[in-house]
Amino acid sequence: MVQQPHVTQFAGPVDTATYGEYSIPGTPGPLLRFTGRITTGGEFTAEPARYHIYGGWFCPWSHRVAITRALAGLEDIVGMSFVDDDRDGRGWAFREQYGPDPVNGFMLLRQAYEATEEGFDGHVSVPALWDRATSRLVSNDTHGIGIDLASRFGHLATPVTDTYPEHLRGSIEELDGWLGPTVNHGVRAAAAAPGPARDALLEAFERLDDRLSRSRYLLGDDLTEADIRLWVTLVRYDVGANAGRAINPGLHVYPHLWAYARELYAIPAFRDTTDFATFSRPGAALPDWSTPSGR
Repeated sequence: MVQQPHVTQFAGPVDTATYGEYSIPGTPGPLLRFTGRITTGGEFTAEPARYHIYGGWFCPWSHRVAITRALAGLEDIVGMSFVDDDRDGRGWAFREQYGPDPVNGFMLLRQAYEATEEGFDGHVSVPALWDRATSRLVSNDTHGIGIDLASRFGHLATPVTDTYPEHLRGSIEELDGWLGPTVNHGVRAAAAAPGPARDALLEAFERLDDRLSRSRYLLGDDLTEADIRLWVTLVRYDVGANAGRAINPGLHVYPHLWAYARELYAIPAFRDTTDFATFSRPGAALPDWSTPSGR
């Protein structure tokens, strides 16, 4: 039975004076505690209107999932709602800006974690995949959620793009083994100070620019999860980690990489899931993402 929220509830304003700043708990075990998967014939099977994603507009990991959901044609199959952009010691919350939790009526995302694991003492993160049928979280592992959205619901919806085709899965994960640590996770260290992380990031941009001078997407003519995973970092680069141009003059110095990023932005699944205001640093100059890519 599909759950209905009780009454509209909001968490109230961020209050660090009372609740302190949020910090990731130093508890034993993995950072991402829930790693369930959508399978055929298992506990969690693909069904219409069964699953809901809790996300955050600000979050690159949520952004990945939102793009994949749109490209997989699942916007009417798998629900998605968004927590507030700011948090205090209670973690992510539901406030008026993006509306209430439409599934459970929770005020705090922590309540979904506690409903799944009594006494939950771990990290409350987005995205998180909720199962209405069992009233629990399936996963807060972005990687697995994205793959399952791309590959497990094809019998329920017609994908706009198959972003995880079987013949390219090995290549997608091989690229992730390089771009994940160097670009997606390395950009923050690269912004902090000159050093190996910055050198590796800029070298990766050079290599990507060369690759994209000869290829429409990272893996040829197929738009895949590899492109989605990279792009959410690229779209944040010049208004986030490189907002002060401390790393380099900007993404535009790599003409093929910059044109590729703009070509993806022109696709509705990318553009419509992007809200620059939620992740841009104060005073950051926003590049012109609407300029035609010319590719």
